[in-house]
Amino acid sequence: MFPGIGTVVNVATVLLGATIGVLLGNRLPVRTRDLVTDALGLVTLLIAGTSAMAVLDDDLADKVGDSAPMLIVLGSLLVGGIAGSLLRLEQRVESLGGWLQARLTRDSGSVERHRFIEGFVVSSLVFCTGPLTILGSLNDGLGNGADQLFLKAALDGFAAIAFAASFGWGVAASAVTVVAIQGGLTLLGLALGDVLPDAHLAAITATGGLLLVGVALRLLRIREIPVADLLPALLVAPLLVEAVATLR
Repeated sequence: MFPGIGTVVNVATVLLGATIGVLLGNRLPVRTRDLVTDALGLVTLLIAGTSAMAVLDDDLADKVGDSAPMLIVLGSLLVGGIAGSLLRLEQRVESLGGWLQARLTRDSGSVERHRFIEGFVVSSLVFCTGPLTILGSLNDGLGNGADQLFLKAALDGFAAIAFAASFGWGVAASAVTVVAIQGGLTLLGLALGDVLPDAHLAAITATGGLLLVGVALRLLRIREIPVADLLPALLVAPLLVEAVATLR
């Protein structure tokens, strides 16, 4: 085993799942593919809810006080959202998806282009905003094993099948995002030499859970929340924890 093996396996399962999903999707009626997307949206909402419950984590409450965790998550989303909006992260992610679509597929029609970009954006967010992404990648880099990323790889593989059945090859392109984010976090783990404190990780997990709610709402076609603009909240959350703890 070597640092980064978890990300390699994860990318392989995403590509395999996307390929299977595309092959199945071509044989499924639109109604069935929409139903698959709805089911995945509901499961994403369930995962989001369980992750968001980390706001009640005892370690976080001990670190910042009983009344602060909710405010920390709120502050993280507000500050992170403002930063992401000013940086136009959602627009940049969509542009990356369009750039990949133009080079990886021959179909340049507006409908297929939108489908490719939506698959790339949604699957990238689902695969890269969960707590397993952060903790698993850091632990892999720290030499503590890649068990968490192996579990994530299995989950992402099945999710990729469902996504690709509806969105096509845009899901496979999200492997680029997985490499960039998980690979970067693995390198960060190599540099840190220790895992994040439990309180900081709980804040990140709770914030990431709310981001996944936004992803679920997109999948269920309820509201197109620009979740990519909110991604800086994952960086803001541990900083707010440390700031509040210092001021206590």
